[in-house]
Amino acid sequence: MMISYIKELKLKMILFRKIKTFLKLIIGPLYNIPIINRPLPKDPFGKTIIGTKEKYLKLHRKAILNLNKDVIDFQQSSGFKVNEKWFNNLALHTQTCIKKSQLNFNHGRLIYSVLSKYISEINEKENNPLTILETGTARGFSAICMSKALIDQKKSGRIISLDCISHNQKMFWNSISDLDGPKTRSNLLLKWREELSNIIFIQGWSKEIIERLGIQRINFAFLDAQHTKNDVLLEFNYVYKRQQSGDLIVFDDVTYGQFDGVCEAVEIIKNNYPYEILYLDSDQKRGYAIATKK
Repeated sequence: MMISYIKELKLKMILFRKIKTFLKLIIGPLYNIPIINRPLPKDPFGKTIIGTKEKYLKLHRKAILNLNKDVIDFQQSSGFKVNEKWFNNLALHTQTCIKKSQLNFNHGRLIYSVLSKYISEINEKENNPLTILETGTARGFSAICMSKALIDQKKSGRIISLDCISHNQKMFWNSISDLDGPKTRSNLLLKWREELSNIIFIQGWSKEIIERLGIQRINFAFLDAQHTKNDVLLEFNYVYKRQQSGDLIVFDDVTYGQFDGVCEAVEIIKNNYPYEILYLDSDQKRGYAIATKK
């Protein structure tokens, strides 16, 4: 009886593995078909308040002291530095969260300075409004920083920001703002109404929706969504075809040992495409790359 039972169990396990493999082969590729959307996350930051006001304030005080030397040097050499009081307040509500890795706000400083410098250099040649593409909105920190650059440089433009997270669903954001209850991203960013007026938020996975955007020209891009090599290259190729000489792409998390896929993608771009790459990678915990089209 026992031997018969074991044989029957083994057959069931083999059958189960075959069914599992079959389902992977059938269902997996469907996510690459534009008509069939990969499920979007609900409550990506949790369903409850995670921390106290004191906890978030303590994390924020520590994080604003975490400065990246390369970014600070770039700020100084570019001549464009974001207003610290404005920046720190934004970071408190949209970047200060409870997580295992060290908090880092430096990408906000960087993209503000890079975009401001770009605008100053093309202002006389480029009379049309700028089009900026961002992948990986999260809470909206980076998009707001780029909009601030447009406002400060008195340049009209639109920022199209893609993310799998809903803009209009009420949720908790792992933010000090959660203490007032769940809210939409739109409500989370109400303090920055002027900056919001330049931003179009679109929900979806970039690989599924990016080709449907209908953008003809991308002056500036900040790529910070999925961190696999293939995803980064897919987003890059969309941007590359829509850029002209002097246009820019900023890559976040160009950090070996943590985000090797991003690093490999940037190396491929450096070696095979007409872009000059400036690495800001002296900080081994968080690196960046600025790509200028030749």
